[in-house]
Amino acid sequence: MRTRRTRPPQTGKRRPAPALNGHPASPWRASRERLLDRKVKREAVIRAAAHAFNRKGYHNTSLDDIAAALDVTKPTVYYYVSNKEQLLFECFVAGVEQIRAAFREVRSLRVPARERLSAVLRNYARAVASEFGWCMVRVEDQDLSAAMSAHIKAMKSEIDHGIRRLVREGVQDGSIHPCDPKMTAFALAGSLNWIAHWYRENQSMTAAQIADAFMAVFDNGLRPRNGAGAGNGARRSASAGRTARARSARSRLPQAPLAR
Repeated sequence: MRTRRTRPPQTGKRRPAPALNGHPASPWRASRERLLDRKVKREAVIRAAAHAFNRKGYHNTSLDDIAAALDVTKPTVYYYVSNKEQLLFECFVAGVEQIRAAFREVRSLRVPARERLSAVLRNYARAVASEFGWCMVRVEDQDLSAAMSAHIKAMKSEIDHGIRRLVREGVQDGSIHPCDPKMTAFALAGSLNWIAHWYRENQSMTAAQIADAFMAVFDNGLRPRNGAGAGNGARRSASAGRTARARSARSRLPQAPLAR
């Protein structure tokens, strides 16, 4: 008579996961994949919002518009952000983070400050010419909570003071012509911010090309003048001044009457 094989009693413990390529499968693998999937989808929601804000403006864009652009339902959008205000804030952060990352990257470079500043400003231009540019420049014009507004101002101040610091270091190491760091930072950031008002992705120039064009102007303006160049400039300025004074003197002389 054959004996029936019985299963061992259950102990409440899970069986070990099946081996994968000779190694036991991690029970957290699926969780990590879900987290990565959620991160990718959340970034897609933020990018879709940035595109919509660029096209229609913040107040004219609804969460329904963003959901429709992604071909999902509005509750799906709510899964990743709490409201439209947070979406605008996240768009701003996504753009500014590109500039902050550039500051971190150049921190350890052993090159003149002008080169480090150029790298930061090139990333600044690319960020403003990206889909996040409108949100970066216009975010403070919108109705945001006091906490978000304070955070945005703090991040903008961080970028401003980072540019000033690199300008000061460039003046000190001789790679930047002596100038007022505060006014120079305002001029640089102001001109770059204006890109968001006129640039559109379907234009002939890419964001990278615009960044290079702006940097060519900035770099030539920041480059220190050599002694000969400075002397020639001073002589040309003095000559222009004498010409202007002579013209002014002639204009004060009594004019002869018109010939009859």
